[in-house]
Amino acid sequence: MKDYKPTYISIKNWADDDKPREKLISKGRGSLSDAELIAILIGSGTKTKSAVELAKEILAHNNNNLVELGRQSVKELTQFKGIGEAKAISIVAALELSRRRRGQEQPTKPKVSSSKDAFEFIFPFLSDLNHEQFWILLISQSNHIIGKKQISSGGVTGTVADAKLIFKAALEATVPNIILCHNHPSGNLRPSQADISLTKKITEGGKNLDIHVLDHVIVGGEGYYSFADEGML
Repeated sequence: MKDYKPTYISIKNWADDDKPREKLISKGRGSLSDAELIAILIGSGTKTKSAVELAKEILAHNNNNLVELGRQSVKELTQFKGIGEAKAISIVAALELSRRRRGQEQPTKPKVSSSKDAFEFIFPFLSDLNHEQFWILLISQSNHIIGKKQISSGGVTGTVADAKLIFKAALEATVPNIILCHNHPSGNLRPSQADISLTKKITEGGKNLDIHVLDHVIVGGEGYYSFADEGML
């Protein structure tokens, strides 16, 4: 008996309930898998692979993780056969809109009662980056976030945070508390010696200005490390 070889069937010939666009209309967006949503973005596959199969390939390459996919550049996405510049731009733009939406969904002046609150606030701004950024959260006496400030942007392995800029932002906002935040694109949550030294420097310097460092949160992947939780402050 001859080996069975699956025959490629274009999405056009699928049952309507299986077609991503028709499925979204009839069953709602929540019924679609990540691959099916990406398939709608790219529109078409190749001569031997449907848009859904191509989307699954892209997701698999990124460990089926949308955060990792969000770090991909247009150039990196075009390395997949069947993904040209226009399709790559559609994917990048859609994931960027998702990131911005998460930031805009935050309540006005949310209260920070734990490290998780700080992480959830800063996560949309740091989660998809493939380079390090350093931010501070400006915290009121009642522990509400009244603002945020990006202090620096660096490379894959580090960024330099200037203490003068950190305290300048806090003094201009006239806040008594700040939370330090930065990301590790590698996903490794452990603080480096430079992270530990900087935290100590800012904490000690803040005492002279009556500015209290409540925490230093490191974002990596979809998790975080809290200096306060670990007794590092």
